[in-house]
Amino acid sequence: MPENARSPKKLNSNRSALTHKVGYALRNPGRVAPYLRRATRDALLRRQFGDDHVAYYRAVMASDTKRNPEAAVGSRTHDRWLALGQMQYEYLVEHGLRPEHRMLDIGCGNLRGGWRFIGHLDAGNYYGIDISPDILIAAKRTLTERGLQGKLPHLTITDDLTLGFLPDGHFDVVHAHSVFSHSPLPVIDQCLAHVGRVLTDTGFFDFTFDRTEGAEHQVLREDFYYRTETLLALARAHGLHARFMDDWEERPHGQSKIRVSRAPLPGGTR
Repeated sequence: MPENARSPKKLNSNRSALTHKVGYALRNPGRVAPYLRRATRDALLRRQFGDDHVAYYRAVMASDTKRNPEAAVGSRTHDRWLALGQMQYEYLVEHGLRPEHRMLDIGCGNLRGGWRFIGHLDAGNYYGIDISPDILIAAKRTLTERGLQGKLPHLTITDDLTLGFLPDGHFDVVHAHSVFSHSPLPVIDQCLAHVGRVLTDTGFFDFTFDRTEGAEHQVLREDFYYRTETLLALARAHGLHARFMDDWEERPHGQSKIRVSRAPLPGGTR
């Protein structure tokens, strides 16, 4: 089975269920201690921040970034960090990302894909935003290490996804990789309610998500699993055209991808 294959069993798994956790622990005993550390942190942060998910996840990122910025964005090794960034970059270039385009990278992290986008785009055309000041400091280090200062990218902290500080109809491509997989539905809804305003008439917004075909669920407050139909319907409720991107499924990545736009998408809306 290919590395990226989404087996029916995995797509129907409820990772929050006790039976799943016990079975996973028995199969992966080395993951038990890290999970218990996460669970302890989760309990402490829930007590501290309550329902404020942005503050909660900002604290998670501060903790993870302190240990390893690349692991904080979901890459266990440097080689995997490079590979995932290359995958994001190649996919968007294949889908028409050109140097003259203006790109908004939501949850830009430490520029895993961003440094490649910055190099590809004309100077000043890359806008990276993130809720975590710690990961943005790491992003600036990546920018310096790659010698991309002359590309004049914008790296900005944000408290929400209303995108109110950005101009109307400005971006040809908006991108959010491994953002909605860590977001409760109200945060996703907020983004979809506002992203259409900043897109050009022909622009599109690509986002990845952790897909389930069973019950939607979360693990702690860090990982969220959604049905495709839920996110497609949410986008359409905000007047956007939405399509599940089948060709992304061919890539060696565990998440799925949806594209939304203000205008009908090539290949039809699904």
